[in-house]
Amino acid sequence: MRKEEAREPEIEEAGKVLFDFAVDREDVKTLISWLPGEARIERDRVEYELQVLKIISVGWSVSYFLENSRWNTLLSESYWKAVFEFSRTLSSAAGLMVGQDIDYFQVLRDRLDTYVEALNSRPDAPEPGVVIGPEFARACGNVDDVYTIMTGSRMFINTVGSVREYLDALRLA
Repeated sequence: MRKEEAREPEIEEAGKVLFDFAVDREDVKTLISWLPGEARIERDRVEYELQVLKIISVGWSVSYFLENSRWNTLLSESYWKAVFEFSRTLSSAAGLMVGQDIDYFQVLRDRLDTYVEALNSRPDAPEPGVVIGPEFARACGNVDDVYTIMTGSRMFINTVGSVREYLDALRLA
């Protein structure tokens, strides 16, 4: 067996680990608790958008850090497959509760497209978090709220940093 083939199960497992990290809510709850009372936002909406941002930030990070790696496709497919299955379950349950079809995976894809478009429109930005924060606040309904901007930037920066550390530990990045 070639050395690359021996790593395939490890890479697929890494996709599951990254998925578990992406849907873990502890950092979402922490960031929500740090929002001051004077923040002019709907906390439930910010919490929802933080989870969306975290999920897509993990996927974006894999593609970004492994852009030139032979493991990019396998790890990305493993991760997004887990996200898709999670989305199907969530969409089905939410759809039953509200009485209409919901496609959570499409929500994630649309939001990812929005963030990537914003990043592409600002190639001069000193770092991606500067672009993501205001875009996050826009998704939350108040692009002018500095607390929301900073919360989105923190989520993005922390998530990207955690994924980078994990990929480095696996010697993939």
